[in-house]
Amino acid sequence: MNKTVSGLVFAGVLAVPFASASAQGVTDPQIASIVVTANMVDIDAGKLAESKAMDPQVKAFGREMVNAHTGVNKSATELVTRLKVMPEDNPTSMSLQSGGDENVKSLEKLDGAAFDKAYIDHEVVYHQQVLDAVDKTLIPGATNAELKALLVKVRPAFVAHLEHARHLQMTLSK
Repeated sequence: MNKTVSGLVFAGVLAVPFASASAQGVTDPQIASIVVTANMVDIDAGKLAESKAMDPQVKAFGREMVNAHTGVNKSATELVTRLKVMPEDNPTSMSLQSGGDENVKSLEKLDGAAFDKAYIDHEVVYHQQVLDAVDKTLIPGATNAELKALLVKVRPAFVAHLEHARHLQMTLSK
């Protein structure tokens, strides 16, 4: 799969889930499910990158995604447990999981530089989509102040991940 096609496929997989959340509004239990699912999707892809990436920087980025998103999920789980909020599956979280599964299946078929490039291309698109959802849907939609505060607190990490992925994307394009 060439760069343009893979980027469009990944962007298409991501655009629908977050757009549907924005269109329908979300509740705190749905936000909790979206946050946990979005992190798990990136953890799964990161684990694959840790094991398959050829470029040491891509491998390290995958490890960073696993560690960072595991930490966010731990914080989110502790918060919703303390608040007695049960995460509620919704079309967005289910579509995120489906898209994440499709991404991993696509990446599993690739090796070497093709894997590295496809993984990083996906990470750029994915983190931009997550940031858009955090800014336009999740933070404005959160009614619980602590949930909203957690989303605001973790936002800079997603920005840093996006910038790191873009840097790697440029490095791999050379």
